[in-house]
Amino acid sequence: MFRLLPLVLSGVVLAGCATVEREIPPDQAGAAPGAGPATAAAEAPLVVPPLASLPDTPTRPLAGRFQRVNYSDIPRWTDDDLAQVWSAFLRNCKGLMRPTSGNLALPARATPRAWQPVCAAAIDPARRPVATDAEGVRRFLQTYLQPWRLLAPDGKPASNMVTGYYEPLVRGSRQQGGLNQWPLYMPPNDLLTIDLGAIYPELAGKRVRGKLEGKRVVPYDTRAELENPARRPPVLVYVDDPVENFFLQVQGSGRVLLTEGPDAGKTIRVAYADHNGQPYVSIGRWLIDKGELTADQASMQGIRAWAQRNPQRVREMLNANPAVVFFKEETVTDVEAGPRGAYGLPLTARRSIAVDASFVPLGTPVFLDTAWPASDRPFDRLMFAQDTGAAIRGAARADVYWGFGEAAGQMAGRMKQRGQMWVLWPKQAGEPSAR
Repeated sequence: MFRLLPLVLSGVVLAGCATVEREIPPDQAGAAPGAGPATAAAEAPLVVPPLASLPDTPTRPLAGRFQRVNYSDIPRWTDDDLAQVWSAFLRNCKGLMRPTSGNLALPARATPRAWQPVCAAAIDPARRPVATDAEGVRRFLQTYLQPWRLLAPDGKPASNMVTGYYEPLVRGSRQQGGLNQWPLYMPPNDLLTIDLGAIYPELAGKRVRGKLEGKRVVPYDTRAELENPARRPPVLVYVDDPVENFFLQVQGSGRVLLTEGPDAGKTIRVAYADHNGQPYVSIGRWLIDKGELTADQASMQGIRAWAQRNPQRVREMLNANPAVVFFKEETVTDVEAGPRGAYGLPLTARRSIAVDASFVPLGTPVFLDTAWPASDRPFDRLMFAQDTGAAIRGAARADVYWGFGEAAGQMAGRMKQRGQMWVLWPKQAGEPSAR
């Protein structure tokens, strides 16, 4: 789940991280709301194809380096309770067993052929562990996976910032009226996405968004320009609070409790579909620069309180950020499952992370050594690299998905720790690689 740039304000992280762009995996593109191929694949049993049937694509270089280590070198490896992790491991294997497309505009993925023997063992009754047996799961991992310490490009152990994100809940309606005045847009029909790598190979992975004016491609409309009735995109839902609407866009996905109309009482998921390509501007920084809040006050709670005190200036504040996220509707089939991340699989609370895929390819199990939010208490656990974000850059940079709702949001909003990583990779496959 891509998110807009993190709201980092003088040491304060507001609502986790975000991105300028989310790349939809090929098997999600064009999926119908709530019932696309990726949804069906995520819910179906794991099927591991024969190794010979998995096509290969050229290796993609990784920016970091890796040092082979022992499990005894990983801090608190044996402290992680793995009793509830097996279902997430199997779900991750579903992504690992998808053939790669070779499209360099998409984030790098863990090499499927390297993982085929491990995923095959995971569904073999003679070799798989009992799902609730924490030590059995640990033995399986230690039998089939080799730990590699992630190093920075200079060869030193990588250490970086660890932030958090979550899936918020807001209230709204399909029809505008009453408090429900703040739209979440669907993608406009005239929005263009240009893959620069298709024209200039040296720009592989770079995309721009815009619109046509005559024969010229120009930047797409800003948030303020989209308020013009003649330029307004189709609306998915109207939310009852402008700040909650904004924070949902920052997270890139969320749930909406419909309060009016024939669907009143129903909760839907609004998932990232696209964005307008405009640069992100922090509204917290805007409030600080205007002298409205201090850096210590520029939290989610502080911004909400300012908006309540200054309702006549809310639109001015929001329009300081020209970036807009566009959404599509999805049905919530499992209240415990998170939204799909950039890897195309539902995120798992406290087990999924966003990474820089140029260092850690998507689908890779990672042991993350960090601390609980606003604490020095160790938060060391097995994670799955299943998402990306334009703000998530560098070796060992991570964004932890905390789950759904207000409590998860509180944890995500306070998460700004240092962390390091160990990649777990199939023993028979050598050093970690990407496609």
